[in-house]
Amino acid sequence: MSAPAPEAGHQLEELWMRWESWLIHNAPEDHHALLPGATSAEMSHLEGEVGFSLAGDLRLLLSKHNGVAPRRSSTQAGAFLLGYSPLTTDGILEWQQNLAAMSREAAEEGYEEEVVGSIAHERWVPFAQGLTGDLLFIDHRSDRHGEIGEISFGSPEYRWLWPNARVMLHDLCDSVEDMSPLPRLGRRPAVHEGRMLEWPAA
Repeated sequence: MSAPAPEAGHQLEELWMRWESWLIHNAPEDHHALLPGATSAEMSHLEGEVGFSLAGDLRLLLSKHNGVAPRRSSTQAGAFLLGYSPLTTDGILEWQQNLAAMSREAAEEGYEEEVVGSIAHERWVPFAQGLTGDLLFIDHRSDRHGEIGEISFGSPEYRWLWPNARVMLHDLCDSVEDMSPLPRLGRRPAVHEGRMLEWPAA
């Protein structure tokens, strides 16, 4: 199994601690929604089912918290990643298998060029989900390994967001600490009722 390089893993862990500290003090219900970390057995099962090793960034984040408590409406906390809720290992597996199935079906039906690598790929591993079903994923293709993308099922192709989880968390921390818009993404942080983080259009 893969593991993050010591320096990269250390940087990501420090950024996560910075992020979580901000949630504790400014969006307490979001922090309360976080579940305990995934066990080694849960991560091994996930890797065994998807058929490849998870990116080190994803393994580290899952070891901290295995997603958030189920969220049924927009008034519930837990969607602090640009309006997306971190998935559990079970949720990650379900969505990865859905994307892999979409890719296989597209190839079988002659739509591979339009679908595979545009709106679905078997090596895209979703790690956060919106209420509408849109997803954030970590790319596990060799030439784009670790990149963060966004799938909106109303769009013809995915949107590239960050080169890796470290840059993502760095940008998110800077944004919430200064309450400033995120570069390029057209979103700004706002704390709703002193309890949960939202990301309305800037």
